[in-house]
Amino acid sequence: MIETFREQVRAAVANGGKLRIRGGGTKDWYGQSFEGEILDTRGHTGIVDYEPTELVITARCGTPLAEIEAVLAEQNQMLAFEPPHFGDSATFGGAIAAGLSGPRRASSGALRDFVLGAELLDGKGELLRFGGQVMKNVAGYDVSRLLAGSLGTLGLITQASVKVLPRPFAETTLRFEIGEIDAIRRLNEWGGQPLPISASCWHAGVLALRLSGAQAAVDAAVKSLGGQVMPDCAAFWASLREQRHAFFAGDMPLWRLSLPSTTGAIVLKGEQLIEWGGAQRWLRAQSADAETIRRTASAAGGHATLFRGGDKSVGVFQPLAPAVARIHARLKVSFDPAQIFNPGRMF
Repeated sequence: MIETFREQVRAAVANGGKLRIRGGGTKDWYGQSFEGEILDTRGHTGIVDYEPTELVITARCGTPLAEIEAVLAEQNQMLAFEPPHFGDSATFGGAIAAGLSGPRRASSGALRDFVLGAELLDGKGELLRFGGQVMKNVAGYDVSRLLAGSLGTLGLITQASVKVLPRPFAETTLRFEIGEIDAIRRLNEWGGQPLPISASCWHAGVLALRLSGAQAAVDAAVKSLGGQVMPDCAAFWASLREQRHAFFAGDMPLWRLSLPSTTGAIVLKGEQLIEWGGAQRWLRAQSADAETIRRTASAAGGHATLFRGGDKSVGVFQPLAPAVARIHARLKVSFDPAQIFNPGRMF
């Protein structure tokens, strides 16, 4: 399969064409433009190596994400960053390239933190290996982690190795009726205490708090925090991860604000949902313009992404500072000199 990919890459370079890297297509809507001849990764499948005692799994890019999670579940392990699927056909490579993390991100870390190594087919048709042998490019970047969230703009991630974690022995979700300002304050107070918090969500006056870990630790936290135990909490967090929660319904533009967790209530026209202890805030806003949203996020020390829907001409991702933009451009040229991979997908 690698040779087929290589031929397609070299043909695109020779013909001046463009390639649209695509797995299951569940995140086609994410990012800026998406054009070019499809390079379909779904034929390159399979778990290459998995040793439960080492807490590492290596799989090819086209491997269904659900298959990997099922194999891990058999050993009572999991992808701790809880990557969203957004559809049954989501692939492992697509998850790495998108770089998105779910509700557990604030406590366990982001997807990028778990990537240990990767293989990349670059714009010259050469297969490069990063991680494992502690290989880095000349600029000193940890390339395997750099690929996470690159949206296929640097090349085709043919396979990757990620760290996995054991599933918690116990999980409980508590429900509190509380306002936005008090919810943010409490989340930051609780974040500084030795509590087994693994996820949080505030929306419409209700704060949901997931506790994960040893049974004794969860029981002690429940006793200390109070609140009401939420039934069927697994379904709730799955709906949040996959954006099936009622908040995400409809066609109204969805903005994702990444802010310091201590930031107070953000005054913007629209409905909000708050995750990650206050660090991730979703905004459904029909009337608020991109400039106002991004200016507000920047003033708080964060940034804003037009995650889904809306007018993409305003830019899906917040414009980069000139110095950072130059680094992005140099990296793109280093890996993809003919500019064939996912042109314009990010900026």
